[in-house]
Amino acid sequence: MKIKITYIFFCILLFLLLFSNICYAASPKLVQKLDKAFETIETWLINLATPAAAVAVGTGVFMKKFSFGDEEKMRSAKKLIRGSLFSYGFILAIDLILSAIKSLIV
Repeated sequence: MKIKITYIFFCILLFLLLFSNICYAASPKLVQKLDKAFETIETWLINLATPAAAVAVGTGVFMKKFSFGDEEKMRSAKKLIRGSLFSYGFILAIDLILSAIKSLIV
């Protein structure tokens, strides 16, 4: 499951990198509109990632609190909290990475 998500993520990232290269090589109106659309999608994803991470961390905290000493539930709660924080940090880092790539291309 993680391999599929990672594969899909890197395919999307590769597509965005290739698309950003096309956008700055030639700038017809259609390409500019597509570039603006991808920037809007990126903004929406970042805006949706914040509450999603908060819900995941909250769920992990409640799972840990109400595990009543069950080690398996505590382990899965820790994994959920750690994974959601890592994913949220990675989503925020994508914005910085794409900005750095765009600054190198232009």
